[in-house]
Amino acid sequence: MGRPSRRSFLGLGSAALTLAFTTDLANPWTARAGVKGADYPFQLGVASGDPLPDRVILWTRLAARPLEPLGGLPYNKIRVDWEIAEDEAFTRRARQGSAWAHPEYGHSVHVDATGLRPGREYFYRFRAGGELSPVGRTKTAPAPRSSPEALRLAFASCALWQDGHYSAYRHLAEEEPDVVFHLGDYIYEYGIVPTGGLRNTPVPEQFRVQCDTLDRFRIQYGLYKSDPDLQAAHHRAPWIVTWDDHEVLDNWAGPHGPGGEVSEQDYLVIRANAFRAYWENMPVRVPAVQGPDARIYRRFAFGDLAEFNVLDTRQYRDDQVCGDGQQVDCAERLDPARHLLGAEQERWLLDGLAASRARWNVLAQQIAMMRLDFDPGPAERLSMDLWDGYQAAKDRVLDGMVERRVRNPVVLTGDLHYNLAGELKADYADPASRTVGVEFVGTSVSSGGNGNTTGLPPGGNDPVNPHVRFSSYQRGYVSCEVTKERWRADFKVVPYVDRPGAPISTRASLVTLDGVPGLQAL
Repeated sequence: MGRPSRRSFLGLGSAALTLAFTTDLANPWTARAGVKGADYPFQLGVASGDPLPDRVILWTRLAARPLEPLGGLPYNKIRVDWEIAEDEAFTRRARQGSAWAHPEYGHSVHVDATGLRPGREYFYRFRAGGELSPVGRTKTAPAPRSSPEALRLAFASCALWQDGHYSAYRHLAEEEPDVVFHLGDYIYEYGIVPTGGLRNTPVPEQFRVQCDTLDRFRIQYGLYKSDPDLQAAHHRAPWIVTWDDHEVLDNWAGPHGPGGEVSEQDYLVIRANAFRAYWENMPVRVPAVQGPDARIYRRFAFGDLAEFNVLDTRQYRDDQVCGDGQQVDCAERLDPARHLLGAEQERWLLDGLAASRARWNVLAQQIAMMRLDFDPGPAERLSMDLWDGYQAAKDRVLDGMVERRVRNPVVLTGDLHYNLAGELKADYADPASRTVGVEFVGTSVSSGGNGNTTGLPPGGNDPVNPHVRFSSYQRGYVSCEVTKERWRADFKVVPYVDRPGAPISTRASLVTLDGVPGLQAL
């Protein structure tokens, strides 16, 4: 059977996928290729993530009715069979097995499919209760000592469901990248108005209140992950994810909640529920969350071409100073004792960068590292929630890169809801100072609504932030092509999110060259 086109693959429903990849009707995997009905357990699709050279995480979460806390399933464990193959027809099966979907974990399944070959495309699926899941595509990382010629990746963040449709995810899926990085705000903890905001899709009463309990977080994920465009993006590539603030509470900082009506004790319970729900719904190779903390920072190598340090800038940070928000003349932000990553993660990062032999050394993280002055006048108004609010921590990382002679530092960032491309400077007070590396900030998938076409053209000159080389206030994602000679970032944007089916275009393309820190516009 010939391979279908990307568009035809993405257009197939789960039942059609089942039939499309049926080759042996006597096989138990094809015993019941029925129509996706009310009791279909794979309403949330499938996903893969955390690719290594010999393994990848395969994920699904059983839910017949995703907007109910247990997905409309009984409080029983359910057997789930899985298989992974080198072809879409599953004639060259690589591995197969069974796992239990436990109600204690929201009937989620995390399979670490081992024994795979490096740098290979694979296809996977699940079976439960005689029903087949959609088929997912994934890819392992290259062999540790290999020298890949190229890597195609995409990164995205900030997808507030009620702010608009996820057309950007659909276009990202059609690119079939080798890997997708999601840099936070996969969900938002907010309650949802009856009309569903810009989606104009009614939602049940239980969505009015903000997420706090485990059940409330579970149905929030159920709503978000029911989106077909998000599912398409998960079905076509492995994801590497980290969280930001809205997976828990806006601007949370370590053990410190946002204040207001939530007490510190209640906040820690909410945070634990949020961590647990995040693990249940993400294709991550981290332990099940049992206590108040969960280590999510980790490292991925793609041969000697690129190494990715996935950071957690929330769980170990000190509280924001000067009342948070954007502030002028906040001396407390300069305190050398303040941490953003925490001492252990900061040491892990710098030690890993020192030991790396990769051509491109990447920080995949949440908040802007480059200085961003939000005052158009002579005053310097900085955000206390970004790296600027933790100046000493930023200096330790940037100075540490210089001292360790880290090759080609690249920072990938989410959070801001607009695109930015800029240069990391040794001294932002002196625009002519040494350029340490580059940073690409991706806009939101939907948060903030339609956006607008204003911004700084690629290669332009921002008089307030002269190290910024491009900005754009539209929605979308960033697609990157990495080779030994250069890193190219294409900023993909959609013109609207208040209705589905938006087209995609490239707003700007910028490159940084091997051994030449800085940005050039194409």
